[in-house]
Amino acid sequence: MLPDSRRREIIEQVREHDGCSVTDLADRLGFSKATIRRDLRDLDAEGLIERSHGGAVPTKTIGRERSYDQREIRNLDAKTAIGERAAGEIDAGAIVFFDAGTTTMEAARAAPEDEDFLAVTNSPLCALELGEDDREVKLTGGTLRPRTQALVGPSAEEFMERIHVDLAFLGTNAIDAEQGLTTPNEDEARVKRLMVEHAERVVLLADRSKLGERSFVGFADLADLDCFLTDAAPDEEDGKYREAFAESGVEVAVAGGET
Repeated sequence: MLPDSRRREIIEQVREHDGCSVTDLADRLGFSKATIRRDLRDLDAEGLIERSHGGAVPTKTIGRERSYDQREIRNLDAKTAIGERAAGEIDAGAIVFFDAGTTTMEAARAAPEDEDFLAVTNSPLCALELGEDDREVKLTGGTLRPRTQALVGPSAEEFMERIHVDLAFLGTNAIDAEQGLTTPNEDEARVKRLMVEHAERVVLLADRSKLGERSFVGFADLADLDCFLTDAAPDEEDGKYREAFAESGVEVAVAGGET
């Protein structure tokens, strides 16, 4: 297969399956992983696909929602670092809410085993992870959205209305200086809004790639946050975000770096 034909096939596979790993592409096309990685690098540079940690996904459009598995492999190193830093926010005796999402899952994985805290979540995956240490975990209940593995709907919202937590680890699909935090799904937006309203301290866990993005429906303003925990501080090109966070009184903390 000629290089151009191979790259066209890669694009088709990535689009057809809504994302593929390097291993999957190598197996399907019969080429080495090194060759596939080079092709992905070139295709990403041309804007034909988006490289992710361990594979590739189709190029993004506003409002498009990737599956949990697709998001899990994107920017994994950054998410792991954010999760490890987030674990340091957990105090003994605290009630901590873990939003459904791949970055918040990393916070659940890094949660200190020796700290006695009550975990609450709308994610069955987070609940299983947190429960491995014989920790008490409460689930919101509700209807499972297979695409994101989040519990939503009236039952989840009713649960959220009745609780108060010390700390909420919040996830988002997009961060915009004017529009705030947005997500593709209205049901998830309602649950996220209630997380913000019923938490004493709200910490947004998101890698820097979310800056400058917009999705379908808003659920929080920047001023609703206490802290934005990310993998890299906004640079000079993102100056408006540094200003927006500062004006909203939001602490920006960098995993592995200075606050």
